[in-house]
Amino acid sequence: MRIEAVDWVEIPAGVVRRGTPADDIPLVAERYADTGVPVEWYLKEAPSTEIRLPAFRLARTPVTVGQWSVFAAATGRPVPTAPHDHPVTGVSWEAASAYCRWLGELSGDPGIRLPTEDEWERAARGDDGREFPWGDEYRTGLANLVDLGVGTTTPVGSFPDGAGPFGVLDMAGNVDEWTSTLYAPYPGAPAGVPLVEDWAFDPHITRGGAFRHDRDLARCARRHSAYEEDLAAIGVGLRLAAPAAGTSSASASASA
Repeated sequence: MRIEAVDWVEIPAGVVRRGTPADDIPLVAERYADTGVPVEWYLKEAPSTEIRLPAFRLARTPVTVGQWSVFAAATGRPVPTAPHDHPVTGVSWEAASAYCRWLGELSGDPGIRLPTEDEWERAARGDDGREFPWGDEYRTGLANLVDLGVGTTTPVGSFPDGAGPFGVLDMAGNVDEWTSTLYAPYPGAPAGVPLVEDWAFDPHITRGGAFRHDRDLARCARRHSAYEEDLAAIGVGLRLAAPAAGTSSASASASA
């Protein structure tokens, strides 16, 4: 069975300035008031905390239809009909996790998994706590979001100028990406942040936003989930993560 090699980006060990300071939340809500997002939705980003993470690998782009189709054919799942170079959408969290296990076994890289929420934000923000993967200012044309007017996915890697600080692509827009992290308030969260989001279709955090989302979802700190059952319509896909090269999955888990 022929599988495509993953284009890994090595994310160095370091500190991510996770989240948003509570005092800044009203300013964030005002800055994106035109999107109609209430201030309460941003509160779950608070407080801002420095989190130290070990090195890890992250795929340069989301999993494509072509990559997923090999898995689908091998496991008796529906094979997508979208162009092979587009990101796969409509993937449940369970199916995304199954893909990681399947690919890990087949490739001899058993550490392949979904990224944690903190790892995703580290890869998107780098060392400087930027607002978007490419910097602090939003610019139309750096990501496939609703303002671009495409209305569907685009080939992965179509926006190289929107790359994150380590060279990871499509961290904003195109598809909303699963993480392995279950939603919970950050420690020390402001009063009113829900303990659970029981209105979500799935309790795992997604990151980055999809082609149908406004620019607020492209923010590196924005926490989201799959709130609708039709995961294809809302553009949910996945990106792969793994321990740093030369690190066993067991030792990486012990050091995380």
